[in-house]
Amino acid sequence: MATRIRLQRHGRKGRPIFTIVVADSRAKRDGKFIEDLGQYNPNTNPATIDLNFERALEWMMSGAEPSNTARAILSYKGVLMKKHLLEGVKKGALTAEQVEERFTKWLNDKQSLVDTKITNLTSSAEKAKADRLKAESDANAKKAEAVAAKHAVVEEAPVAEEVAEEAPAVEAAAEEAPAVEAAAEEAPAVEAAAEEAPAAEAATEEAPAADAE
Repeated sequence: MATRIRLQRHGRKGRPIFTIVVADSRAKRDGKFIEDLGQYNPNTNPATIDLNFERALEWMMSGAEPSNTARAILSYKGVLMKKHLLEGVKKGALTAEQVEERFTKWLNDKQSLVDTKITNLTSSAEKAKADRLKAESDANAKKAEAVAAKHAVVEEAPVAEEVAEEAPAVEAAAEEAPAVEAAAEEAPAVEAAAEEAPAAEAATEEAPAADAE
């Protein structure tokens, strides 16, 4: 019986989760399967893969054919690498010790790349969050300044009205000033008239003296 390693779709629309299965190559995609090898969740970054490594390797060594997506997953997890090394042992090109040494080195290098990617993603996410918070803070500051400016204009309006109300009083005072000045100018004339009055009285007194002569 020809066997195939492939994915069965689960989850909800827009957020699928896949089960990695071994099935008869003639079976429907989401039909019966022989063995469940794990899960693949592409909704995370990087994607989450939970794989039964040893069982997947046994199926590959026994001739199971993976689908394109399943092959990519098996390559990512090192199943294809281990299969390649074990075939080298069968051919006498490698020893079991060399296989383990090379595979361990490959795993370490792979994990280092994965860790670097996760670190970069985390840094990018933190930077994006910081930029978003700064943009929100700047927007709030501008909004607060606009509100403060609006309140300042509202508070200045009554002062302008008071100044406008005082303007007629100032104009009235300005109009009264010439009248005051005119009154001040008339005052010396009154004083001169007052000084002339005794002179008139003296002339009157002198008149009887003339008559007596």
